[in-house]
Amino acid sequence: MLRIFHSLPRTHKLLLLPVATMVTVLGTQKIIGVFDASENPQNQLPVAATSTLSQSIISSASENSAAGKPSSSQDSTDDIPLAQLKPLEVVDVSHIIPRAEADDEIPSAIQSHVAAPAESSVIRSDVLKLAMHLPEVDQDIAADSDSNDNVGGTSYEDWSFDNSLDPSGDTELGDEIASDEKYVPKWQSYTIQSGDSFALTAERTLGLGYRDVMQILDTVPDKKVLTRWRVGRSFDYKLDENGQLLALRVMKNPRDGYLIERSDETAEFAYSPIEKATEATQRMFSGTVSGSFALSAQSTGLSSSEVSELTHILSKKLDFRRDARAGDQFQVLVESDMIDGKPMDSRILAAQYEGQRMDLTVLRNSADDRFYTPDGNSLDPAFNRYPFEGHYRISSPFNLRRHHPVTGRIAPHKGTDFAMRTGTPVDAPADGIVERVVNHPLAGKYIVIRHDNGYVTRYLHLSKALVKPGQRVKMGQEIALSGNTGRTTGPHLHYEILVNNHQVDAMRVALPEAQSLTGEALATFKRESEDLLAKLDQHGDNEPAIARVDVDKQKSSDDSI
Repeated sequence: MLRIFHSLPRTHKLLLLPVATMVTVLGTQKIIGVFDASENPQNQLPVAATSTLSQSIISSASENSAAGKPSSSQDSTDDIPLAQLKPLEVVDVSHIIPRAEADDEIPSAIQSHVAAPAESSVIRSDVLKLAMHLPEVDQDIAADSDSNDNVGGTSYEDWSFDNSLDPSGDTELGDEIASDEKYVPKWQSYTIQSGDSFALTAERTLGLGYRDVMQILDTVPDKKVLTRWRVGRSFDYKLDENGQLLALRVMKNPRDGYLIERSDETAEFAYSPIEKATEATQRMFSGTVSGSFALSAQSTGLSSSEVSELTHILSKKLDFRRDARAGDQFQVLVESDMIDGKPMDSRILAAQYEGQRMDLTVLRNSADDRFYTPDGNSLDPAFNRYPFEGHYRISSPFNLRRHHPVTGRIAPHKGTDFAMRTGTPVDAPADGIVERVVNHPLAGKYIVIRHDNGYVTRYLHLSKALVKPGQRVKMGQEIALSGNTGRTTGPHLHYEILVNNHQVDAMRVALPEAQSLTGEALATFKRESEDLLAKLDQHGDNEPAIARVDVDKQKSSDDSI
């Protein structure tokens, strides 16, 4: 019973303390009542006897004498050796229960019994002391140690941040994990980096083991599509709620590729060819802002995904709440693969916004698939790869197939651990707003920052936070000091990058760069953008290749998205 009590969480122990006290007190009364001194009937113990449990069962007068401890007259008359006691066949507890039920709270009952005379007391004070001698509540979480020994540890236990962040400030990571919505797998994109191989990426990002990797390679007819990767190319994948691969979409060229998928993580992978036989079709949409920009863009005929992409692109330079006004004009050129009369894989090529407070033109660069102004200036803010200055060893990389450091079982590690001593400065890798600063028993002190490009970063096991929720930070600003708080095996920094609320490998994910195009890259971009700029300027002409829809004017409003 004591083992069960010790194993309970601290909160449960505190809640069960009054109940355990009552059970112990009533149990003591019952134990006293079931024994009878048969050889001395006049000293027979009643159910409500005043002798303590220690006197009636454990101690005897002879033991006290042998120890040289004198006993009081009352103790000498009440002490009965255990060997002289025998159980009663029937115990009458009818007069005990009403007395127990009459007490609303254990503490008050204890006080009344202790204060009452020995002759009329139901339970003597020394019995209550024995009843109240319960195990002390363990401290489940040890005090934070700032020792710098064993630098380069990792998290002692794993936890998941797969769901969307809760900016409410709740200190329990469990609240972030819990979700009533059914999990719906979504396509994600991975850009191939220098040094990548299919086997390495499959293990770290796709959650595959060696057997699955070999089975996929044996399934695909053209193995070169997986074994010969080019830096900068990308592939799409879809994971289930456990981080296991459901589908993989790899293109040999812009038109042909393979779709590799399985129904669940226990099934075998099968492939099907992807053939894009249709030519890309360009469509022009133009409209006038009336009400929110999103509704105005959707009323032009743009799909929800196209509106979302357009809003995301323009919001990098345009603040819709502050700069958008009713009557502002916009045009957007979209390229799609038309299949059965429906656009597929739509992508925005160019967009132009002409407003009362701001004008903005953005063009897609085919070389890196990013947007620039006509002068070659990037829209994406800078984003540093490492959240600190200097170089620190990676003690535990991002790995969906990592073996747990304690249990030895496979447990995903969805962050990157850097071995650094407690107190090492941690810097913001890009501009953003602090969403959370929290203390947690497992993650320790941790900070969450949402950056301007939509990425989210997290910093765990900190010794001190230097920012507050709602505070805006700049790239390179010191936000915290590393530490060893929470449940870890040593001082280190656990760093995460989330894209679309899913952890990605911070060391390999494609990061936006703020540098402008120069040299031959700028000259090539300007040559390609001439055609896009001409189409934006000719949005008033009727050309068959360009579809055009105007927004009907509605009631003017300064509301934004």
